[in-house]
Amino acid sequence: MSGADGPRSPGSGQGEPWGGVRPFSIKTKLGALVVISVLITTGLSMIAVHTKTELRFITVFSMIATLLITQFVAHSLTAPLDEMNAVARSISHGDYTRRVLENRRDELGDLAQTINVMADELEAQDRQRKELVANVSHELRTPIAGLRAVLENVVDGIAEADPETMRTALKQTERLGRLVETLLDLSRLDNGVVPLRKRRFEVWPYLSGVLKEANMVASARATMGSGGAHTRTDVHLHLDVTPPELTAHADPERIHQVVANLIDNAVKHSPPHGRVTVKARRGALPESLELEVLDEGPGIPRSEWHRVFERFNRGAVRRPHGPGSDGGTGLGLAIARWAVDLHGGRIGVAESERGCRILVTLPGEPSLPS
Repeated sequence: MSGADGPRSPGSGQGEPWGGVRPFSIKTKLGALVVISVLITTGLSMIAVHTKTELRFITVFSMIATLLITQFVAHSLTAPLDEMNAVARSISHGDYTRRVLENRRDELGDLAQTINVMADELEAQDRQRKELVANVSHELRTPIAGLRAVLENVVDGIAEADPETMRTALKQTERLGRLVETLLDLSRLDNGVVPLRKRRFEVWPYLSGVLKEANMVASARATMGSGGAHTRTDVHLHLDVTPPELTAHADPERIHQVVANLIDNAVKHSPPHGRVTVKARRGALPESLELEVLDEGPGIPRSEWHRVFERFNRGAVRRPHGPGSDGGTGLGLAIARWAVDLHGGRIGVAESERGCRILVTLPGEPSLPS
C-alpha cells in the first residue's frame, strides 16, 4: 500500500528528488576509487623507496588494498541491484506489496524511488480492477435476482404470467441489458471518460418507479428466500417531491444507481416497521436537484462520516436492524458516490435528529456562456 501520503512522484528534477544535490553519485564513487587506488600505490612506492623494501612486496600490498576497496565499492553497488531485482520479480508475479529501501543519494536511489512509484501505481490499478469487478457484480446481482424471483414464481404457480408480472420481468431484463452495455464502456472508464446520457425528466414519476421496483424486488426475494440485498418488506418507503412538477437534468440510469443503493442501505439499517423517506427538492441552479434519503435507524457517528462512502466499509453498526437484513458488501454507497461524482455533484451525510440522512446535490443543466 502507498500509505496515507499517497503515491510518490519522481518530480520534475529528472531523477533528482533531493533538489539536484547528489554528492555521492556512482560516477563520484568510481572516480574516488581510481584516485584512492593511485594514492595507495604511490604511497606504498614512496615507502618502499625510503625503507628499501623490495618492490614485489609493495606490489602485492598495493593489489590487496586495491582489491579490498574495489570489493567494498562493488558490494555497495550490487547489493541494491539484487534487492531491486527481487522486488521486480515479485511485482512480475503479482505481489505489489514489496518496496525497495530508499536509503541512497545516487542514481540507484533514484531507481529505487522509481520502482516504488511504479509498484504504488500497479498496486492501485490492481485494487481498482478488483473493486470494479466487485462493483459490477454488485450491480448485476440485483436485476438477476429480481428476474429469477419473478420467473420462479411463475414456474411454481405462485404468480400468474399476466401482463403486470411480465412487465416486471421485462423491466429487470432491460436494466440487466443496460448494465451489461455499461461493461462495454470499461475502456472509457479506464481512460477517465464515462458516457453520461443526460436528459430532462420528471422527478415524481421517475422516483416513484424506482421505489416501486425496490418494493417488488424485496418482495420477490422474500418469497424465494434469496440472500444478497435486503429482503425486508416491513419497512415503508415514502416519497416526497416538492413541487410535484419538479424536473431534473441528469442521467436517469446513473441516478437509479444512486437512489436504489441509498434506499437499500437505509432499509437494511431501519428498525422493524420503520420508515424510509426519499425527498426531492429543486436546487439552486436550473434543472438542478437535491435528493435526501432518511431512515429511522441508529444513525452514523460523526467520527464515521468521512468513511461512509469508502469501498467495503460497512459502518460502525455491527448488526443491521430488523428481520431479513444482512451486512451487505459495503459497495452500495461507494457506487452511489461514483455515480454522483460523474455528474459533478456532491453526496454526504447530513445532520439529522433521528437516523441517518444522506444528502445528494446534482448540478443540473450547465448554464450556457453568454
